[in-house]
Amino acid sequence: MAFLKVVPLEEALRIVDSFNLKPRVEKISIDEALGRVLAENIVSPIDVPPFDRATVDGYAVRAQDTFMASESNPVELKVIGEVQAGEEPRIKLAPGTAVYVSTGAPLPEGADAVIQFEDVDRKDDAIIVYEPAYPSLGVMKAGADIPRGKLVLEAGTRLGFKETALLSALGFNTVKVYAKPKVAVISTGNEIVPPGEELRPGKIYDINGRAITDAVRELGGEAVFLGIARDDEKSLADLVIKGVAECDMVLISGGASGGRKDLTSSVIEKLGRVYIHGIAIQPGKPTIIGVVDGKPVFGLPGYPTSCLTNFTLLVAPLLRRLLGRESEVRKVKKRLAHKVFSVKGRRQFLPVKIEGEKAVPIMKGSGAVTSFVEASGFIEIPETVEILEAGEEVEVTLFG
Repeated sequence: MAFLKVVPLEEALRIVDSFNLKPRVEKISIDEALGRVLAENIVSPIDVPPFDRATVDGYAVRAQDTFMASESNPVELKVIGEVQAGEEPRIKLAPGTAVYVSTGAPLPEGADAVIQFEDVDRKDDAIIVYEPAYPSLGVMKAGADIPRGKLVLEAGTRLGFKETALLSALGFNTVKVYAKPKVAVISTGNEIVPPGEELRPGKIYDINGRAITDAVRELGGEAVFLGIARDDEKSLADLVIKGVAECDMVLISGGASGGRKDLTSSVIEKLGRVYIHGIAIQPGKPTIIGVVDGKPVFGLPGYPTSCLTNFTLLVAPLLRRLLGRESEVRKVKKRLAHKVFSVKGRRQFLPVKIEGEKAVPIMKGSGAVTSFVEASGFIEIPETVEILEAGEEVEVTLFG
């Protein structure tokens, strides 16, 4: 069994990248598509608008009938009917005629311009035109907005409300998206109790189960919290077996440090294979990466900040790959609020809180709940660096 034989972070990422997990594609209703990622290119099957339509309330005319119109020499056109929005026009314009149309209505055959009703005078069944109209005045041509055959959305696009509105405008009621990876989440420890239960002496409430479950959901995955495994092999093994049977991967928090009651590595080894037990980073050294029944199983540290840091470093990239969202890593440049000392030879991921343009280091330790809650993200301090000066530019990898 691998037992805290630490490897560089790059080796851990290589192992994760080698997992033979492929994104799945599913077709879903447009009603469920918000926030999902397209798995297909979208090409417009229609012209938008699908017909020449009026952009104003007014009179559809043949522009050439108005070319000689002026204040001193107005042109009179006979009104032979009207077309409302949503109606199919059944009128054809002859020379010297006009048809009343409402905004959005299709133009009747023969018309090529629409004069606003405010710009003419109505006289019984005729209108008086005082200035020339030009072809396309007051008209949106068929396909002027989106022509048939145009690529409008590319695979990999995350669907917001604008994108779903566009799909609706093109007549799509279903769309192909990347399926949500299903992730089993397990907390461990005799000291852990679910929120809502009485907190007896020596017990603490489970934070990692909630944090990991919602971190998976925030990324777009489907998380299934399987419960709290007690400090015995059967309790944990039963949940791991259930997780790999029902889900695409399993995330376990706690039980990875190698102590007498830390059983995660031995359970994974007995059920499958442990690739890594220990990564050369701080915090988060006691991290396990293994496989059971072909499914990745991660043993994350028990301290909340370490747990979520390593989730962000190792698990989130895998989930993004499966979700078609590999480009959505959120990083920002800020200035360090004050000097930071690090241990030379140890690669450190330091939690920081963003305040305006500054990154404020959080030095409470990864076991403090408020370290995790207050942190906006973390900065990386290479093993060759002992001091970061106040005001130095740093790159913050954001949680969430």
